[in-house]
Amino acid sequence: MTEFEAGENFQLGQLESGPPVDGPHVWRTLGYERVVWEPGHQVIEWKATEDYAFPAFAGYIVHGGLVSTLLDTAMGGAAWTLLDRDEAFLTSNLNVEFMRSAHPGLLRGSGKVVNRTKRAIFCSSELFDEDGKLLAAARCTQIILPGKGPAGRPHRNER
Repeated sequence: MTEFEAGENFQLGQLESGPPVDGPHVWRTLGYERVVWEPGHQVIEWKATEDYAFPAFAGYIVHGGLVSTLLDTAMGGAAWTLLDRDEAFLTSNLNVEFMRSAHPGLLRGSGKVVNRTKRAIFCSSELFDEDGKLLAAARCTQIILPGKGPAGRPHRNER
């Protein structure tokens, strides 16, 4: 894996296993847990239940939108580690490939930064079940924006 220099946000995220901001967040809604946090790389786990799935003859299948959300969140966290406090990002492109159905249980999304330029961060991610089977993969482009602009996000203790 390529070595990246940590941004100021990386230190903020070291303090807890949840999202790097206080208040409402998709992490808290779905119950994500961070298991790896390093510059340019993040791994998150989610215990998907039947509440997030639909019934099929083969059993419950986790909704593809939730699979995409997990992959996007893994990549977003990887990108976040490289940003400084005066930077924000928005996903401008997200491509997801579904290789197998995801079933309720432990799902693990691994996101990494592939390349960072002055204005964009390119990421990839993979989703595995608890047996290590590859279920889906994704790539995205994150556009870097000013942290105080409309895409900016509040940091801890700055609300």
